[in-house]
Amino acid sequence: MNDPDHTVPPTPFWRRHTTIAAAVTVLTAVIAASCGSSADDAAPGAPSASSVSGPGGEGAALYQSNCASCHGADLRGTDKGPSHLSIVYEPNHHGDDSFRSAILNGARQHHWNFGDMAAISGLDDDEIEAIIGYVRSEQERQGFEQ
Repeated sequence: MNDPDHTVPPTPFWRRHTTIAAAVTVLTAVIAASCGSSADDAAPGAPSASSVSGPGGEGAALYQSNCASCHGADLRGTDKGPSHLSIVYEPNHHGDDSFRSAILNGARQHHWNFGDMAAISGLDDDEIEAIIGYVRSEQERQGFEQ
């Protein structure tokens, strides 16, 4: 019969698991350090805060040159297009994908009597994201119209 060798004392629990504890500690530290990223460390393709908000940001400039003639320089609409501050455009009703699709494909008239919206050509994905970011930041800053 195989009797255990009682001449060697058993290894203490803490010593058997020191390597695992050290690995978990290092992994936790690495994860915690990576969570504290700055705006410069944003995901590739994500617009920076300065590009989407504020009167001098890229999103604002792109909005003014591509959207304002119909939706208003102040996002409050014109006789050609609706206000982007309307509650209809809040994110839970018209999410970012709706804006993206309208820019890329145009949009059929469905809430207003302005007619169909034509697609906007010549914008790349980053520029579209900057416009959407600008609109969302202005909606948050100015609030929605009922």
